[in-house]
Amino acid sequence: MTARETAPEAPRPPGGPDGAATADGPDETDGAHAAAVRDGLGVGLAVGLSGFAFGAAAATAGLSAAQACVLSLLAFTGASQFALAGVIGGGGGLVAGTLGAVLLGGRNALYGLRLSGLLRVRGARRLLTAHVVIDETTAVATAQPGPRTARTGFHVTAVSLYLTWNLTTLLGVLGAARLGDPGTFGLDVLGPAAFLALLWPRLTAGRAELRVAAAAGAIAIVATPLLPAGVPVMLAAAAALAGFVPAGLGRRGRR
Repeated sequence: MTARETAPEAPRPPGGPDGAATADGPDETDGAHAAAVRDGLGVGLAVGLSGFAFGAAAATAGLSAAQACVLSLLAFTGASQFALAGVIGGGGGLVAGTLGAVLLGGRNALYGLRLSGLLRVRGARRLLTAHVVIDETTAVATAQPGPRTARTGFHVTAVSLYLTWNLTTLLGVLGAARLGDPGTFGLDVLGPAAFLALLWPRLTAGRAELRVAAAAGAIAIVATPLLPAGVPVMLAAAAALAGFVPAGLGRRGRR
């Protein structure tokens, strides 16, 4: 028996002869792409309906229909939009509200770092893609089995959510305006309620999140009677910086 006959066969790389993914891989099947489309549509349509609440909250805060719609078109990040409307509705200035909204929206830049390797967008398309990097598009994209389905899930979520969010924003602000004083019907609580709904999944993620939320809440409660509207929001957001400290940093410093 020759050495050629006795030598074990070298393992082949997954996919085709050159190691490339094949059509029957988990990331390439029709079923995987269909699942990514379903995920994107489900999340986009369900979350997009909360635009009704933002439209009503914007009207309660004194924003016009045009202002609310432009905010949804250009900002397109629910937590920041609710925060801005809340500060303005509470009598705060535009600068304070904008700074608070920017602090909340800063997390999207971190999402972009994670998604850059999956989406691989080049050129001017990067600006358009960055505009729709939010919680929901990131969650759907990173839940997929591979890069191609991640891109499918991301884009389907982005398009469906962007269209639904902006349409329901318009309907919400117009509906609230037709009702007269939104506070009469209890619509003035929609903003805080929707904001809490956005925050709740993060509160159940772990103890670190609960500690950050408790610290931010305590800061806001203490500062609200003492400082102008909008400033407590910015101070409370500073508590979230603790979440960016690596877990081992403090231990290394004590050695």
